Amino acid sequence: MTHIIQGGSITSPRGFVAGASAAGIKYENRLDLAVVVSEQPATTAGLFTRNTVRSAPVQLSEHRMTNGAARAVVVNSGCANACTGQRGLRDAESMASLTADRLGLSPEEVLVASTGIIGTYVPLDRVMAGLQMITLDVSQGHAFARAIMTTDTSSKEIAMASRYHGTIYTIGAAAKGSGMIHPNMGTMLCFISTDAVVEPSFLRDALKRCVDRTFNMVSIDGDTSPSDMVVVLANGLAGNERFDHTNGAVFEETLGYVCEHQARAIAADGEGASKLLEVAVTRARTAEDARTAARTIACSMLVKAAVHGADPNWGRVACAAGRSGAYIEPDTVSMTLCGVPVMSQGIPVPYDEAAVRTLLATNHVTIGIDFALGTGEATAWGCDLTQDYVTINASYTT
Repeated sequence: MTHIIQGGSITSPRGFVAGASAAGIKYENRLDLAVVVSEQPATTAGLFTRNTVRSAPVQLSEHRMTNGAARAVVVNSGCANACTGQRGLRDAESMASLTADRLGLSPEEVLVASTGIIGTYVPLDRVMAGLQMITLDVSQGHAFARAIMTTDTSSKEIAMASRYHGTIYTIGAAAKGSGMIHPNMGTMLCFISTDAVVEPSFLRDALKRCVDRTFNMVSIDGDTSPSDMVVVLANGLAGNERFDHTNGAVFEETLGYVCEHQARAIAADGEGASKLLEVAVTRARTAEDARTAARTIACSMLVKAAVHGADPNWGRVACAAGRSGAYIEPDTVSMTLCGVPVMSQGIPVPYDEAAVRTLLATNHVTIGIDFALGTGEATAWGCDLTQDYVTINASYTT
């Protein structure tokens, strides 16, 4: 039995506490520094941006992830600490050391993440002061989720409880992401906690599979951040029979649900977005073809503009699929907009345009495209393209 915990957060699993403060890293009186801590060493797994321009925290945390265990993550918003050279690396190490001193840990037990403006240095004096203001508590999970936001309009959190052979384990998560979203490995920032006992290699494999079909299927604007990371900490306090490659399907299913929830939340909160766009590709020749086509359609500026205008211009969808690189036979393709058939085996289907426009005007737009070639299927998530996206990004540094 698995269920969502109402009001749950990253501190819902046993043995996790969090805290946040307004350190003034970019703005005054805004939460922008956060810490999540496990009361005992946790098995870790993580995925990091494939952008060759990589932030200092990504480099540091990926290196420390090779240890396979950690106790805490410190995160700041307002400054990405990317394109900052050797000083940036030293600053990321200093953030870990300052956090370790505050928590009574070894610096190697602390992972670091930063998000915000590229090409600016972390104000370590403010980080130091902000860490002293943080009060760690199980009730501060929501504050943690708010502190990691940049242009997000809402925090992104979930916690789920599941029972396995009579033992209940919990998975919690907090994520941020609104712009510069087109992940290629993990996405934006997402931190996942669990009290489950999980074998390390299975945790790594399960996380990768879940990320590939959720976070890696999100696109807001086609840009991949230098700061993207997904990190999971499993401290084992639930005391369950250890999940591994032989019995871990139930754990991976729950983890996948958590990842999908966060991925959808990020897509729905794209900068300036007014609609969540969901693209489902079915019966592609291969699963990879389905993924490629779905992601290309969700990322198409023309499709996103049409969705914003509630314009049933399905030809844009067909053309995006055709240029995606996926194998396609135009005469076999069928398509629906918000469940209404508009194309069948490569030719138009009569439909009530006014009714479809009304459906497209809602805040959740679905596009279904059937290649009729095989068994590959995938779903991608994005959002509409609005004037507000341009406005936000025309003045991001100010």
